[in-house]
Amino acid sequence: MSVEEPNVLDHSRDLTLRVGAFEGPFDLLLHLCRTSEIDLAALPVRAITDQYLAHLEAMEFRDLEAAGAYLVMAATLIYLKSKLLVPPDETQGEQLDEDGLTLRLELEARLREYARVKALGECLGAREAEQGLIWGRPGSTLPPPEEVPLEDLGVHLLERTLKRLIEEQARQRPREIEPNPPSVLERMTMILSVLRDTWSLLFSSLTAGDRRRSEIVVSLLAVLELVRLGRIKTQQTELFGEIVIERQTAIPNGEPTRADSD
Repeated sequence: MSVEEPNVLDHSRDLTLRVGAFEGPFDLLLHLCRTSEIDLAALPVRAITDQYLAHLEAMEFRDLEAAGAYLVMAATLIYLKSKLLVPPDETQGEQLDEDGLTLRLELEARLREYARVKALGECLGAREAEQGLIWGRPGSTLPPPEEVPLEDLGVHLLERTLKRLIEEQARQRPREIEPNPPSVLERMTMILSVLRDTWSLLFSSLTAGDRRRSEIVVSLLAVLELVRLGRIKTQQTELFGEIVIERQTAIPNGEPTRADSD
């Protein structure tokens, strides 16, 4: 196995030192398991320990902290292997006492977690490589804002400007849309029903109160349609004055209307 020069990283950033081709003791242990196609949930301590020590002898350490991490892992594996060598009968298989079993389960759990984190790191590295192939559009530089002189601005001018802004804001308010506006036929029927009890009525009475714009338009269309059919007549004595609606006694040509059906 060829040994590369160790890459020394900044310890203040809490990064794992790379020794040769492996990033820490768990990286070497994971490499041995994958090379031997070993399930991480059934870690064979005896075989892995021998391979781990063989790789450890071939490495050259120039940093005591990095060497210590590898040696701690080697000591853990040797301890587990010594526990397994206690039973003389090989048919009993790999058996450990409570302390050894706890240590082995912890080692397996940490190894599985390291494998998961390493896989996620490789995935993020691939994403970073893909992102490096994408060139975004450079942002345009906006011109500096123009300075607005505030000289000769009196209180009254500011007051008028504020009122104008408030009025514009009130006009720009969103209007409510009526879900089911009344139809022209319904409003025609209502007008004829009122005229059965009285001789005349004012158009303003049809639009009084909190009426929506759609209701006012429908009322006007209903009045125009009734005038066209000859059912009512209207009078207005002055410009922009009240519109008086009167019922028509005789229907031209005797034509029935749909409003009569109600």
